[in-house]
Amino acid sequence: MTPDMIIALVGFAFVMSISPGPGNFLLLASGANFGFARSLPLLLGISGGFLSMVFAVGIGLGAVLKTYPAIDIALRIACGLYVAWLAVRIARSRSLGEGAAVAEPVGFAEAAAFQLLNPKAWAVALIVTVSYTQPDRLLPSLAAVIAVFAVVNLPSLGVWVLSGTALRRVLAEGRRIVIFNIAMAALLVASMIPALMR
Repeated sequence: MTPDMIIALVGFAFVMSISPGPGNFLLLASGANFGFARSLPLLLGISGGFLSMVFAVGIGLGAVLKTYPAIDIALRIACGLYVAWLAVRIARSRSLGEGAAVAEPVGFAEAAAFQLLNPKAWAVALIVTVSYTQPDRLLPSLAAVIAVFAVVNLPSLGVWVLSGTALRRVLAEGRRIVIFNIAMAALLVASMIPALMR
């Protein structure tokens, strides 16, 4: 991969990773409710799930999705249901995530599964594999794309968790956390509507 391609990929990865989306709203809500350390499995699951998806698309899953549109429709329906379930889970949280009685943060496996059902993530995975891999050097170029994306993706996603963590003190007063969680649930659902309606 040429230096120009790497710079372009870094820019693309940054914009796609830092821009608002369903995964980032989950990270913000988790940071606010549970803090940075307890949100790490979510952060790693979202990144790992996406990078696994890029690999799968790169080695041929993208062609399968284009050939069989019913799979795309099924993924979007499953994603819509999963996002609705996560939104309800977030909206029902009534206090900061401290103490045994409070709900647990989203774990690694759930986060990875969420990414595999996330239409925005599929679109990005398709774009990045088509635009930045070389057919004659597929596996080495795919490995390079995944490595560059991982280096940019993790810190960019971490910004969302840190932002949520920074809000914890403000949200601890009164019913602010309840309002925040309902707003995050609504944003999570709203962020998926364009992808689900395409």
